[in-house]
Amino acid sequence: MLLALDVGNTNITIGAFRGEVLIGRWRLRTIREQTADEWGILLRNVFALSNLNLADVRGIIISSVVPVINGTLAEMVGKYFDRQAVFVSTEMNLGLAIRYDNPKEVGADRIVNGVAAYCLYGGPAIVIDLGTAITFDVISADAAYLGGLIYPGIGISLSGLFAKTALLPQVNFEQPSKLIGTTTVGSIQSGLYYGTMGMVDGLIERLAGELGGQPQVIATGGQAPLIRAGSRLVQHLDEDLTLKGLRLLWERN
Repeated sequence: MLLALDVGNTNITIGAFRGEVLIGRWRLRTIREQTADEWGILLRNVFALSNLNLADVRGIIISSVVPVINGTLAEMVGKYFDRQAVFVSTEMNLGLAIRYDNPKEVGADRIVNGVAAYCLYGGPAIVIDLGTAITFDVISADAAYLGGLIYPGIGISLSGLFAKTALLPQVNFEQPSKLIGTTTVGSIQSGLYYGTMGMVDGLIERLAGELGGQPQVIATGGQAPLIRAGSRLVQHLDEDLTLKGLRLLWERN
């Protein structure tokens, strides 16, 4: 069994693979202060609830954008799995050429998404990851990671709007019943939903023009289902894209 951990700023998504089949998926909060024992106990508990055995894990691969907890996770893997964790980096055999000016600046999650998109959907491709930040990653037809764009996430936008205004309430991100809001909550939801969708589709059009072809467009991340439902240009919804990319990188390396 392979254990894949996608460590994000808000959540850690964990996937267990038996061969190519994802047999378990869990999401835990990214708590930077947790100890190796606390992480180990959490994983032991979710495994037990899913009738899985820690002893069956033969490999662990981690994609992390939170360096401060990498050492703790590595300690946990050694103590509870008797393994050495593999952390995604540009020094691995990626199967993609990294054309960032400084390849070490590319987030591990963006590399993994690029690998998964190219292997599973072909190139050229655009990956939109709607998480704490909204990232666009662009992969060429000849297997090169070209770079992309980073935009504030929906949660960040909501929190900033609530924190910086005296009268506007905190609202949930969801599809509004109509475009023109007739309440304050409805107006905020409509602005966020259609504003994000317009941004996504507008940038896809610009990126497609830059690529000079018809790219595969894949959405992933927590808010991806809502955006995919209303987008004109997103072709694929793949909520497990990053976990699949981690499995592919494990097999390649």
